[in-house]
Amino acid sequence: MLDIKWIRENPQVLVEALKKRPSYAEAAQSTVDDLIARDEARRDHLTELQAKQERRNAASKEIGNAMRDKNMARAEELKAEVAEIKSFIQNGEARERELDKALADALAVLPNVPLADVPLGADEHGNVEVRRFGEELIAKRQPRMGNKPKEHFEIGERLGMMDFERAAKLSGSRFTVLSGQLARLERAIGQFMLDTHTTEHGYTEVQPPLMVRDEVLFGTGQLPKFAEDLFFTPHGEGRLGLIPTAEVPLTNLVREEITAHDRLPLRMTALTPCFRSEAGSAGRDTRGMLRQHQFYKVELVSITDQESSLAEHERMTECAETILKKLELPFRTVTLCTGDMGFGAQKTYDIEVWLPGQNAWREISSCSVCGDFQARRMNARYKDRDGKGNLFVHTLNGSGTAVGRALIAVMENYQNEDGSVTIPEVLRPYMGGLEKIESK
Repeated sequence: MLDIKWIRENPQVLVEALKKRPSYAEAAQSTVDDLIARDEARRDHLTELQAKQERRNAASKEIGNAMRDKNMARAEELKAEVAEIKSFIQNGEARERELDKALADALAVLPNVPLADVPLGADEHGNVEVRRFGEELIAKRQPRMGNKPKEHFEIGERLGMMDFERAAKLSGSRFTVLSGQLARLERAIGQFMLDTHTTEHGYTEVQPPLMVRDEVLFGTGQLPKFAEDLFFTPHGEGRLGLIPTAEVPLTNLVREEITAHDRLPLRMTALTPCFRSEAGSAGRDTRGMLRQHQFYKVELVSITDQESSLAEHERMTECAETILKKLELPFRTVTLCTGDMGFGAQKTYDIEVWLPGQNAWREISSCSVCGDFQARRMNARYKDRDGKGNLFVHTLNGSGTAVGRALIAVMENYQNEDGSVTIPEVLRPYMGGLEKIESK
């Protein structure tokens, strides 16, 4: 959530920032004008309410003076005025809550402001490549794959370890049943990622709840704007949302708290199932397990002070890249343009892994710095260095990486023409020394 004081002081800066985001560009000026009008109405009302409260206090004292002077007529006149003011204040406080909510609702659906170095663009075609890794691996592996590398679902079904038809009988579309060594391989990938991030990268492993309250989803920006992307389950008189990513509970661990400066940065990681309705993705990636309602992901979350967040963004991205380097999977890292960047991000790096079966780069990790955007929604603060004041923390999140997509990438990059899949060396200890997955 953006700071209304900053908006009030920099309205045109926000207009120009919204114009960089295609879905907000057309209404940029009117959106900011509406925010300013809501803020002015609220502040004018508060000024009037404060004046009435001051007058009520003064009139109450005058009543005492009039009673002491036995000026009963004046006292009754003042009592009538106080009663009228009291009624105004009661109604005025209700009106204050209405104005506060209207402003908060308008701010809640406003996206974050992109950093100055984020490239301009309307969609993914405006993203800018930063670096690549492993192009020589693509050429080296091509001969053992045959003339036409297969996609992961062809490999998995041929192995008899990836079943979409039975998954559909159980749950419908966009679910998968893995079995045998493929199921073990997915588990191995997740464990390998967790071990790397905790032992080499300094992240603390956390096992968070998989269902969270609405205010927690609001804190990281999923609500109210993206409710259709979520799954909910009834809980008591309300509901709980299934997490779309472990970013949600991990980031909210500091909500409504003040963290000591010497505890920062906080670095946390979790391997969890994630649940997404994939609203708006009809017709996209309908075959295979690239886009699922349920999948596993290793999440990275950092909580920093305001000076360290940009350096932490580079560090987090490097940690995610390290996983793919260890797996010897070709990838490229791109900076997302303003039209492809997420709602709460100031800047995002996407890491795209090479899938030879698709002959394409596909996202496997997204690492974002959010500044204090989420912290304001969560009221998450930290003590400044001298311990005298409180500042909003900066939050970052990234995939370290998506486990299911890493499984896909391993299957396609390590496939052999006979239908078997060679297991990357770093995963063999997690697979009991197995070197290759073959059909039964």
